[in-house]
Formats: sequence, structure tokens, C-alpha cells
Amino acid sequence: MFGRHFSYASTHDWPHIKAWLTLRMQPDMSVEGKVREVMDRISKSGDESLVEYTRRFDCEDFSLEDLRVTHREIQDSLSMVQENDLEIIRTAADKIRNYHFKQKRNSWFTTDPDGAFLGQMVTSVPRAGLYVPGGRGGDTPLISSLLMNSIPAQVAGVKSICIVSPPRRDKTLNPYILATAHLLELDEIYKCGSAWAVAALAYGTASIPAVDMIAGPGNIFVTTAKKLLMGQVGIDMVAGPSELAVMADSSARPDYIAADLLSQAEHDPLAGTYLVTDDADLIKKVGSELENQLLSLPRADNARKALKDWGGSFKVPDMQTGMELVNLIAPEHFELCLQDPWAMLARVKNAGAVFLGHTSPEPVGDYFAGPNHVLPTLGTARFSQALSVENFQKNISILATDKNYLQMHASGIARMARMENLEAHARSVEIRLKGE
Repeated sequence: MFGRHFSYASTHDWPHIKAWLTLRMQPDMSVEGKVREVMDRISKSGDESLVEYTRRFDCEDFSLEDLRVTHREIQDSLSMVQENDLEIIRTAADKIRNYHFKQKRNSWFTTDPDGAFLGQMVTSVPRAGLYVPGGRGGDTPLISSLLMNSIPAQVAGVKSICIVSPPRRDKTLNPYILATAHLLELDEIYKCGSAWAVAALAYGTASIPAVDMIAGPGNIFVTTAKKLLMGQVGIDMVAGPSELAVMADSSARPDYIAADLLSQAEHDPLAGTYLVTDDADLIKKVGSELENQLLSLPRADNARKALKDWGGSFKVPDMQTGMELVNLIAPEHFELCLQDPWAMLARVKNAGAVFLGHTSPEPVGDYFAGPNHVLPTLGTARFSQALSVENFQKNISILATDKNYLQMHASGIARMARMENLEAHARSVEIRLKGE
């Protein structure tokens, strides 16, 4: 069932594996020109182009009056969602919020022995824009994306948060999205999607005030727009297709592993699924389970293509070697399906999120437990990390020195400035000591 089978015994085997993985990392440059054109039009004509693109791609009779979700629409959505579903969303939100509260940083201040007052003032970005994908014409509302992006921003203290999401053909948003926003006490919601929505957030229009930070997943047009805007506005991350690596020993159940791999494969034909094990028989059993479970999977076509193109099994001599390989892959999600997963945890160096044991499947983290599911993909877990409260916070350095401090250190500071041939820097310090 896996498209590729590899053996890994040492780093000598890595180049061959890396060459295969790298093919999945190739950026799609074909849309960049189109996205640049969209962004240019939004920057120049704002609402007019926003409505035009929405008519062309989402709903034909869309007008500017339809852009912002009304209070009535939000209230009506509550009656369209079962109370039990609302309670599940509330519970998930509480767990996610409790987890992220522990990430919040505080300002601090200190003095050094020479009398300088030093500190770091932590503040939030003033305004954030959250992108929520429509998902199959709005029929698969990504509630979890809204929770995972909005809650860290709220915990960080962001005062102004808006949501953009592409409208359905009838000019509505899925009631589950609106009901979730209501539970989060968010009511600034706009019906627009794709690159034009991202551009509107970054540049601002007459109807949508510009934001300082953009977060949220999307298709290649959304991702490309975010990538092009880096440096102009804050971006959570430029994420690629989802991926899951499972490291398993003989204690693992093949049906559990197959179910977990399919939970990623159903996302996207580009989703990566990797099984790392020292048990060759387990690879065969998981392959059979994948075939069996695909028979009843609604998104079987997506999953089958993902497994064929980007599914890989990796036979390793032992778990230590397997961990070496996983750290090289640096997967977005990493399951340790071992008899004693805790013994291996300290060896994990590169992963977006780690799931320990046979009863900790990745979807528990995707939806409910608390950790953020916005994670680095395509090997970027080597240097990147999950979306967190810190993404929506800023550190402002604080410094105060008196004349005694300058008398003590001015000559050294001025000399360092002159080492760099920056005379005005040196004089800026020295002028304060003249006549002393």
C-alpha cells in the first residue's frame, strides 16, 4: 500500500531518502504571478476588486453589502447547530485556552551592577486577521482552525481580531464557523477568501481595516500570498501539506497505525505518511489494514493517491536508529507507538508535535487536547515550531542609563563605534560627557 519502501541503517542511507522527500517540497511557482496580480489589484482598488473576485470565484450575485457578516447571521447560526455540538466546541476551546495560557510571557525588569535599568516589555500585536478556509464549498467547516488560531491571539491580548472566510454559493458562511466565532466572542467576520482576502487583510480596504498579523491555513493561493507578504505584515508560517511519521515496534496494533496514517492521507493528495519500524512484518500488516480501511473511507481517492505518491515505510535495525531517521525527516506530527514511548522522548529533536503511546492518536491533538495543531511542515521543524501565544506577542527592549554609567563606559562604547567607522555613534555618547 505504501508507495515507497526504504531501509535505513545509518546516515549513509539518508541522501536517497532525502532526494525523495525533497520532491514533495518543490514550490509551485505557477501561481505566483496570478497572486501578485491579485494583490496589486486589491492594493489599488480595495473593495471593488474584493467584490469582483468573490463574484467570479464564489458567488455570482455577491455585493459589498454582503461582505461583513451581520449580527443577525451570527445569532441565526446558533439555532442551526445542535446544542451537543456547541458543548463539544466549548470544551475544546477551554482545553486549548488552558494550554495556551501557560505560554504567555511576562514583562521583566532588572538593573545591572553598574546601575543601568534594563528590561523587556511584552505587548501584543494591535490587530490580527485570521483566515478560515471554506473547505469543499463550505461543507467541511474547519472549526478547529478557527479555535487554534484565535485562542492564542486572545490569550496574547490582541484587542482587535477579524476573521475572513470564503462565502458559499448562497452568500452565507457555514453556521458552524459563525457559531464557533460567537462562542469565542468574535464578531468581525468578512465573507471573502483566497489571495484577495489575504491581500485585503494586509493592505486594508475601505471596509476591512488592515491588520498587523495574519494567521490561518489555506490553499496554494493563500499560502503564496502569505509568503509574498512576509516582511510587510506578520505571518504565522508558510505551511505545506500535512504529514505524519509513526515509529512503531511489535507492540503496536496495525489497525491503529493504519487509521492514524489515513487521518493524514485524507487531507490532501500531497500529504506525507511515514511508518518507521524495526518489524518488517508490521509493515505488511499495516499495508493490508490500509487497503481494508480505504474501502469505507469517504475521501478514499485523496488518501489512496497520498499513500501511493508520498507514503513511505522505513525498515530500521532498532529504535535508536529509527529516531535518528525521524529527526532527519523532522515531521509535522510524530507518533511514538512503542511499548515504552517515554524512554524515547528525550531523543526527539525535530518534530512539530509528539504523540506518546498507543492511545494518543494525532487527531486528539488536532481538535481537542490543547496543543496547537498549526505546525511546521516539510522538514521545517528543524528550526520552527507550533503556532503559539508568542506569535501574537512582541518584546520591546527597555533601557535607561545615567551619567555615572556613561562616565564608566563611554570610552569603550565610543571605541567600539569607531571600530565600525561610525563616528557619529561615538560622538553621540561622548557629547553627553563634555563639560563634566
